[in-house]
Amino acid sequence: MKRNAQNLYRLPFTVGAVLWVVLLGGLWLASGCRARPQAVTLTVLAGSELKDLEPLLPDLRDKTGVELKMSYTGTLEGVDRLLNGEKFDLAWFSHAKYLLLRDPKLAVAQERIMLSPVVMGVKTSKAKAWGWDKSVTWKAIAEKSAAGQLRFAMTNPATSNSGFTGLLGVWAALSGKSDAAQGNEVGPQALKGFFRGQAATAGSSGWLADSYVQQQDRLDGLINYESVLLSLNQGGKLREPLTLLYPAEGVVTADYPLILLNAAQREAFSKAVAYLKQPDLQKKIMEMTLRRPVTASVTLSSAFPNALLVELPFPASALAVDGILSQYFAEQRRPAHSFFVLDVSGSMAGQRLQGLQQAILNLAGADTSTTGQYARFQPREEVTVITFSNRINPPKEFRIGRGQNDPQLSQMRGYVKSLRADGGTAIYSALQQAYTLLQQAQSQEPERIYSVVLMTDGENNQGIDLNSFVSFYNGLSEGARAAHIFPILFGEGNKAEMERLAQATGGRVFDGRNSLAAAFKEIRGYQ
Repeated sequence: MKRNAQNLYRLPFTVGAVLWVVLLGGLWLASGCRARPQAVTLTVLAGSELKDLEPLLPDLRDKTGVELKMSYTGTLEGVDRLLNGEKFDLAWFSHAKYLLLRDPKLAVAQERIMLSPVVMGVKTSKAKAWGWDKSVTWKAIAEKSAAGQLRFAMTNPATSNSGFTGLLGVWAALSGKSDAAQGNEVGPQALKGFFRGQAATAGSSGWLADSYVQQQDRLDGLINYESVLLSLNQGGKLREPLTLLYPAEGVVTADYPLILLNAAQREAFSKAVAYLKQPDLQKKIMEMTLRRPVTASVTLSSAFPNALLVELPFPASALAVDGILSQYFAEQRRPAHSFFVLDVSGSMAGQRLQGLQQAILNLAGADTSTTGQYARFQPREEVTVITFSNRINPPKEFRIGRGQNDPQLSQMRGYVKSLRADGGTAIYSALQQAYTLLQQAQSQEPERIYSVVLMTDGENNQGIDLNSFVSFYNGLSEGARAAHIFPILFGEGNKAEMERLAQATGGRVFDGRNSLAAAFKEIRGYQ
């Protein structure tokens, strides 16, 4: 009886406690403080320009339970990776067309997320003087470019979508083709005049924008995504704003589709798409990235020019894409003169030298992948190779012709295979020699695009130092100073020094410690 009484005494407290916990839990849930759902992680191969969306990804994960794990790459390189069998759940590039033209079966589904046309930005004073602040045609732009009155920057169309779609717009307008279906029908003379004005190139849209800021006194404009050009105007680094041009013949718009590759992840894909396309998110994307919304109910911001967009069709086949790119490199763009300053000191002996040799051989035709074909040395290109140890070896020059059987390519392959490693490391004396030769070549062939690649695995211990080289470089002609240095970080190379060297010349450091061949290949987009 006593035990029962004690149990009865405890019962109200126990029931009350349970009720109290339930009540608190209900209030907590009602307040919106729910436990985050278990996330489904989707791997995404994405274009490098999509890094600006990263601030949105934590909210996407919290609200939908879908986490996007991003791996960044160039568009054409990413397509190559997928065609070679690399597995991802999703792909997210500026266009799906490159992938679908190569293998339409890879895409299970796709949904457009945002829009950005590729257009030209020209300094406002020039646009007004030429009457381009109201309307313009690609033909008019080509005439000013051919006459030497317009100098512009554009990314490499084999590595960057903004470059290719810019090329496509000009091609369609000047060739008279409405559907861009047959790249091999293009008359090369139609575009030579336009690209006579291309004075700078790059492998990515973001780097091109930064490079334009550095070179804005010698350039008149650039071709890039509308979003990038608007960002430049808002960034406070331009001495003169850009007028955005939307040529009457039309432009090509990037629609940034999220592409489902893994059919088993369709549900998670649908959740991510629904979240990204809801009006509040579309407005946030527009304000944050200056890309246009795809959701019709979202009003376009006043930051965007009130311009009519005439949309040009994308090529209908991979053959057409290849034809347009091949003619661009072989006939239309200004030819390049590329200097390769290569360390063959004693520390390069063995596998390091073999890796260097293979990297150059790949550029001479050994890499047969899609991206490898466009990264290789191109017809009309001049290539100067300067090897160094504690001494500077005599330069070797090669003027590239057409085809794999070109005698100059054969000579280059033989020369590269003959390289031997020994001695110390005279980095800056070798660069001084390269720029001395570059300035001489430039005085004879000013129409070429010049660049310098440096590969070294150690620290400078012979000849002049970095400070002396920078002083020498600053005394060069304006044209020679416009040739950037692209150092490749390798082995025990001094990262801080290489960064300073690149910054002093307007170049960029590439990391070759994991793959020297990949670094050389990536640099080709900047030459």
